[in-house]
Amino acid sequence: MSHPLDQNDPLSVKRQAFQVPDGVIYLDGNSLGVLPAHVPARLQQVVAQEWGNSLIRGWNDHGWFDLPAKVGNRIARLIGAEENTVVAADSTSINVFKVLAAALQLRPDRKIILSDNGNFPTDLYMAQGLRDLLDRGHELRVVSPDEVEANITDEIAVMMLTEVDYRTGRRYDMSALTEKAHASGALAFWDLAHSAGAFPVDLAGAKADFAVGCGYKYLNGGPGAPAFLYVAPKHQDQITPPLTGWMGHDAPFAFDLDYRPGTGIDRMRVGTPPILALSALDAALDVFDDVSMNDIRTKSLSLCELFLSEVEARCQNLKLASPRDPNVRGSQISFRFREGYALMQALIAKGVIGDFRAPDIVRFGFTPLYLSHADVMRAVDIMEEILRDRLWDSEEYKTRQKVT
Repeated sequence: MSHPLDQNDPLSVKRQAFQVPDGVIYLDGNSLGVLPAHVPARLQQVVAQEWGNSLIRGWNDHGWFDLPAKVGNRIARLIGAEENTVVAADSTSINVFKVLAAALQLRPDRKIILSDNGNFPTDLYMAQGLRDLLDRGHELRVVSPDEVEANITDEIAVMMLTEVDYRTGRRYDMSALTEKAHASGALAFWDLAHSAGAFPVDLAGAKADFAVGCGYKYLNGGPGAPAFLYVAPKHQDQITPPLTGWMGHDAPFAFDLDYRPGTGIDRMRVGTPPILALSALDAALDVFDDVSMNDIRTKSLSLCELFLSEVEARCQNLKLASPRDPNVRGSQISFRFREGYALMQALIAKGVIGDFRAPDIVRFGFTPLYLSHADVMRAVDIMEEILRDRLWDSEEYKTRQKVT
């Protein structure tokens, strides 16, 4: 069935650019994006022709060495970053460590890292590990999200926040909090894992100092896709990378025995880039070439508002966990339900794929490039049936798997 809101949708043609399985309504692009349809052919070319035929010559003949910078600049356009300020490399966790260590070096007289208890745990874990490794009296101060602003004082070295809460979708005002951090002499470090590719981000306009993010959610780069990191131009030649790998050396193939940092963002590279994974991410980014992030945001808001209104009207067992105000929300809607895990497994069994976050959150991500309003209505139809008939109340849906 069609929906009136789909009739004049400028992004509707984009669905054919993705391999959405038949019978699936995919509301989990905030965890793993759908496969763009042309990526398999790109990977086949890289494997069979570039690697298969060129072998080691591929580093020069096919530009493998420059892929981290090339992909970084493509991501930069989506997150409002200046050219040559983003590099695609490593994982988000490793990039958090690299960036946070470099940032702390810029504020040697301050010892406090400010974060919040809605942050993704890996960011906090990496900060804890770095704190303990440095053993210089640093403190990780974790407060509730509504206490962050009040805790930005002249004690803070780095404010480290995820722009969009992975559980609830709550969205910080990046510009306002960055301005407050700078006014107190602190640095602003943002995790864009649930922002990049989901809505317009303006790192340069917000004057953010550092950022990280992953390539496998809204950017559709595939499971375990390389992450990215951003360093503002004013910091690039001041920071000392904590992981001094050969790819971050000023002359990697001079094979000097002593490390000398490269120039600009290149010094934040570490080891040999994963060419197959980077090639998949590079190809996946093609889907953004002819679309506006503002159009993506407009449709995201429409999809989310329709979903929210329909669920609240027809699935009254669920309690909204996301902010009601769309201006302080990313591209997801979350609800609380005491048997959230079982409910999500029942939904997945009927072709509606979202995910669950402990202790009781069912989470739905909205990716406008391949979702329609008709998909939203059908998803709510299915959820209404499951709740009405208590189809979730089955042992097969309550047995938890390793990945939830």
